[in-house]
Amino acid sequence: MTTLQFLLRLITFRTGLYVTNAVAWTIIYLVPIAPGLITKEFFDSLTGDDALELGTWGIIALLIGAAFGRVMLIIMGFMTDVHFRYRMGMMLRRNLLQHVLKQPGARAIPCSPGEAISHFRDDVDQTEEAASWSVDVFGLTCFAAVASYILIGIDAQMTLLVFLPLVVVVTVAQLATSRLQKYRAASREATSRVTGAISEMFGNVQAIQVAGAEERVIERFRKFNDERRKTMLKDKLMGEALDSIFTNSVNLGIGIILLLAGQKMQSGAFTVGDFSLFVYYLTFVTTFITNVGKFITNFKQMSVALKRLISLLQGAPAKVLTMKDALLLRKGEMLKPADAAARQERLDTLSVTGLTYRFPDTGRGIEDVHLQLKGGSFTVVTGTIGSGKTTLVRTLLGLLPKDEGTIQWNGKPVVDPSTFFTPPNSAYSAQIPRMYSDTLRNNILLGQKGEGDSLKQAIHDAVMEYDIEHLHQGLETMIGPRGVKLSGGQMQRTAAARMLVRDAQLYVFDDLSSALDVETEQKLWERLFESRGGATCLVVSHRKAALAHADHIIVMKDGRIEAEGTAEELLRTSATFQELWSGDERTADDAAAVGDQAAVLQSKQ
Repeated sequence: MTTLQFLLRLITFRTGLYVTNAVAWTIIYLVPIAPGLITKEFFDSLTGDDALELGTWGIIALLIGAAFGRVMLIIMGFMTDVHFRYRMGMMLRRNLLQHVLKQPGARAIPCSPGEAISHFRDDVDQTEEAASWSVDVFGLTCFAAVASYILIGIDAQMTLLVFLPLVVVVTVAQLATSRLQKYRAASREATSRVTGAISEMFGNVQAIQVAGAEERVIERFRKFNDERRKTMLKDKLMGEALDSIFTNSVNLGIGIILLLAGQKMQSGAFTVGDFSLFVYYLTFVTTFITNVGKFITNFKQMSVALKRLISLLQGAPAKVLTMKDALLLRKGEMLKPADAAARQERLDTLSVTGLTYRFPDTGRGIEDVHLQLKGGSFTVVTGTIGSGKTTLVRTLLGLLPKDEGTIQWNGKPVVDPSTFFTPPNSAYSAQIPRMYSDTLRNNILLGQKGEGDSLKQAIHDAVMEYDIEHLHQGLETMIGPRGVKLSGGQMQRTAAARMLVRDAQLYVFDDLSSALDVETEQKLWERLFESRGGATCLVVSHRKAALAHADHIIVMKDGRIEAEGTAEELLRTSATFQELWSGDERTADDAAAVGDQAAVLQSKQ
């Protein structure tokens, strides 16, 4: 996509709003035509050459009325411009974030979070600026055309002699914008490195302290800041130099008018009113030339912003940035799914046929997986480390883009798993829970309203009530960055509560209980069956507590299903399952031995 095509797609995102904005600012820029003519009559009235014969105070009243009207129009123009720019920026950021969130975790963004923030903030702002300036250029072009027609009618020679040098000056100045584009790109890259370094430092404070690398990290950060200062200084100086040329071209034009008008006024071919009209219109015509220059500058800078935004798409077409989906801007608005009927349909069977996904870097993954889940069943996916358990559930849920295979919900194809397998259809608890530096309550709800007893029930089912009672501020406890104030088991149960607070037909647990003791894990599964007996569960686990509850067990090996059946059947027929079962027994015995030793040591102290 070229920069011009990108700009046109932005303009047509809300065509009606853009046209309204353009019309409003065109009227604003055309309004000075009338005050210019009134000013001409005012000065001619002083010499007795005016045609209106309104008198001095009448002309002053007209000027005040025109100024007041223009102020009101400018207020309306700013309102339309803000609405257009706000929606355009929201559209870009929404589409970019939506695309990033749909990617596999390892490919979500090709840069640090700090650099990504720079793309979302600075590059989108620059794009908004260029699109907004296109409105000004259109309005000022209309003014320049009308003003030029009037001035040529008064004196064509002077009009050409005044405006042609200005066009040349501004055109020459525009030749420098390619260098400005280079400086702007370098400035943005330097800013991205600084924000990226800040993100890395905040995210790895403990590692930096343990390594004793504080001084080296600070020196590296200082170097990035110094590079940013130099590049931003060049960018700012070049921009200010061009603005200075554009702005002071008005003074050049006035000087040319003074040199040419004297002789014409002496001959009587040029009145004082004509002189005032030339000077008055000169400011606006020069503003037109200036703003054209600024638009060209912003347009070139937008090409830099477009390249940086496309880099976050990682190969996806640039049109992803300008997809015209609904913007939910009003409080309480909810996106209505196209398949609303399907989303409310109770799960009877979930069928997977030929599901395949291979990681691009290694070629490993899952291959030709066939499985079927019955409504209300408890299915466990087990296998050794690296057998493809997590890859299977993530591909099923659309968190990884399947290479081949079909997924059917009650016999109906699931076209887009990433959007279909969300509440109320499905809820998911990841292998490594992601926590935020917020209260425990907000980490569980994630914006959902904790209506009625849903939050209390979810906490009970996740076996968290005892932990919350012993936290200093209960559910309002701040758990710190990435949940550092919680133990591994508490984080897993917080993730379980987060999932269970969302009523769903299918619950997917990815190795949820790996950090739980045997008793807590047993309680979790018992409470889940007791309160949500009709729900379908797909569980990734090698723990005996989960395997013992399973209606059906799938054994994975090397990305394929090696065996499946009940625990009793697999203990007779599957060597891999026998090894996992006995391995879990040894792990439990080791954990019990460690607990006994700890109790003995504590009694001796």
